[in-house]
Amino acid sequence: MIKSMTGFGRCEVSEGDRKITVEMKSVNHRYLDVSMKMPKKLNFFDSSIRAILKKYIQRGKVDVYISYEDLSEGNASLTYHPGIAAQYVEYFRRMEEQFGLTNDIQVSVLARCPEVLVMEEQQEDEKEIWHLLEQAVHGACEKFVEARVHEGEALKDDLMQKLDEILETVAFVEERFPQILSEYREKLRAKVRELFADAQIDENRLATEVTIFADKICVDEEIVRLRSHVEAVKAALETGGSIGRKLDFIAQEMNREANTTLSKANDLEVSNRAIDLKTAIEKVREQIQNIE
Repeated sequence: MIKSMTGFGRCEVSEGDRKITVEMKSVNHRYLDVSMKMPKKLNFFDSSIRAILKKYIQRGKVDVYISYEDLSEGNASLTYHPGIAAQYVEYFRRMEEQFGLTNDIQVSVLARCPEVLVMEEQQEDEKEIWHLLEQAVHGACEKFVEARVHEGEALKDDLMQKLDEILETVAFVEERFPQILSEYREKLRAKVRELFADAQIDENRLATEVTIFADKICVDEEIVRLRSHVEAVKAALETGGSIGRKLDFIAQEMNREANTTLSKANDLEVSNRAIDLKTAIEKVREQIQNIE
């Protein structure tokens, strides 16, 4: 199956008071480039997440967004540090004796002193978090790949149609070649008659000139290679897999053959069709850029 390099996937997994949401989206890229945004507490799982992504994705610039919610009441607790409170009280007493001030300290005042009462987040079970996170990542990847495959099939159909159009143009050029030679022979014969009305036409010399002309404009090799390249692209599309780079290389070779055909063209119709051929191949190349 063919996969596009653009896609989107989302999965939300919840268990108890915990909920993890993973969203993924991608665009074209020569290689696999993954960018992740997630809460700091999940940074520990970065390498594990990337390992999962590589099982599903070979190419593309992928942005991954992960959110984590924990609505449980026990995820944070208030901690009292009596040692620090005792030091505050002792220093307040010394200040009272040294400066002759009234020591009016109260519990409410002491509680506001730094580090006496501290809100601390409780350590969470990493195995439980990873259990949810792994499910969410796999779920998002599956939907992400599903979207890529769906778009990839549309790309395949479009490419197949464009490749058939290329073959039609190639067939026209191939059929037109004998006609060009025949027309050239008649033009040459008419020119000789015009210049030398009473002279006998040397058929051997005429055949030699036509042969030289045919050799200059011959595109048999280019036609054969173009057909071969088109069939190779079709076969790759039917086989599927990660074929984007391979198809891009073949498309470059197709464009080279089209350029040679255009440079050899000594006929208006062939020139126009060669230009159409280059345009069609360029459209194929643009679509291939979207294939993984």
